[in-house]
Amino acid sequence: MARALYIHWPFCLKKCPYCDFNSHVRASVDEADWRAALLADMRHEAAIGGGERLASIFFGGGTPSLMSPALVADLLAEAERLWSFAPGIEITLEANPSSVEARRFSGLAAVGVNRASIGLQALDDEALRFLGRLHNAAEALRALDVAQAHFGRVSCDLIYARPDHTPDSWAQELSRALSLGTGHLSLYQLTIEEGTRFATDVRQGAFAPLNDDAGGELFALTRTMTSAAGLPAYEISNHARPGEESRHNLTYWRYQDHCAIGPGAHGRRAGCATERHRKPENWLAAVARNGHGIKHERVLAMPEQAAEALLMGLRLAEGVDLANLATRLGLPQETLVNQRKLGFHRANGLVWESGQRIGITEAGMPLLDALLGELVADSLVSA
Repeated sequence: MARALYIHWPFCLKKCPYCDFNSHVRASVDEADWRAALLADMRHEAAIGGGERLASIFFGGGTPSLMSPALVADLLAEAERLWSFAPGIEITLEANPSSVEARRFSGLAAVGVNRASIGLQALDDEALRFLGRLHNAAEALRALDVAQAHFGRVSCDLIYARPDHTPDSWAQELSRALSLGTGHLSLYQLTIEEGTRFATDVRQGAFAPLNDDAGGELFALTRTMTSAAGLPAYEISNHARPGEESRHNLTYWRYQDHCAIGPGAHGRRAGCATERHRKPENWLAAVARNGHGIKHERVLAMPEQAAEALLMGLRLAEGVDLANLATRLGLPQETLVNQRKLGFHRANGLVWESGQRIGITEAGMPLLDALLGELVADSLVSA
């Protein structure tokens, strides 16, 4: 089975007020130091978790479009040397739609990046200012045109359910996004995460988040419009034309192995979970000291793996094959889910069951978090 590789670039030009990802602003970055450290971290992963060819590589962040094409080329060349590439490998790079980064798209495509994930976040200047973005809508659309000219596949990110966001305004914005011609959209409701500036703003009364009922109405509208446009939801927040789903992210949601390098990166390989040092300087020091940036590595018990696989897989429209999961992990199939709750929610139209496969229905998706808490067997969670 082929595997995936995640490469984390932690630097941004500015920290967005809603962001709780591992991103940092630094006055300068020594690419030579980072090249050496990322290559060392990669070699460690290949030595421990080698064997299968890579089916996908994902450069995430932070803002990896700030990396030079030369650095990306070096990392890709070493990844191919260490693992080799499966035919048709998907190589994705996250990018912000600023003119500075758009000028690098040609060079990034030339060294092998074939899919871009563009953080538009909104198509309205006022909303972009609220979200703390450095670009405006016109600049974002120009960068998207450049991306579509250079990359074979392009995805766009948008954040909705912003304060006072109405169905009419979101319908207009989403309709415009659907007209842009990308084959994939990642559409996220704004959530207020602890430790972010938005969390502080909400506590201080600077603004009030949209309430759950209004957010649910926008969620339903999103799924209706994307499905009608031929980009149905294949995961709770991700929509694609058939065949344009993110193969890399499907690796996570299908609970398949992935190696992960760079500050704060979380990986899973051969039944082990890996976590890198989060702060860039600490990660660099760890690589210099140990030859890798791992902070924690532990073996995952089979019940824990089963719980994680269900929590991830039930986000997908395709659901989870319980028989396959039981065989993979060597656990009795009947111990994976709470059979009483499964029957109850199926009878109420929130869960579907087809042969050995279960999933969340359209009516159940707005209640996903609550359903996950009830469907995963207590014995897996408490193990």
